[in-house]
Amino acid sequence: MANKFCVSLTHSKDNTDKATVAFVVANAAVGSGKETMVFLSVEGVRLAQKGVADGIHEEGFAPLRELLDNFTKAGGTIYVCSPCFKKRKLDEHNLVAGATIVGGAKLVEFLSDGSPCVSY
Repeated sequence: MANKFCVSLTHSKDNTDKATVAFVVANAAVGSGKETMVFLSVEGVRLAQKGVADGIHEEGFAPLRELLDNFTKAGGTIYVCSPCFKKRKLDEHNLVAGATIVGGAKLVEFLSDGSPCVSY
């Protein structure tokens, strides 16, 4: 069994509940000692931009900015879908700490070792 875990997130401000829960699960995985990766695609790529997660706070959960920061500080990796990012004309010089713009092959590589993946 792989010691990896993947969270695929396609939402940001368009569905703050899913965005928040995705990072709650990602934090649980990295906190359990799993090599954890969040793959941001579609609207989720917006969370790779500084300031986008600020002010998002779903009732019953920690603020999204805090969840993102805790995830990267714990060693989690954030991969950002390059075509999705470019389509939205986002600024590659304004990435949050720990975010890397990658192609889909990086996701395939991560999953090919048998990593489970949940999607939000």
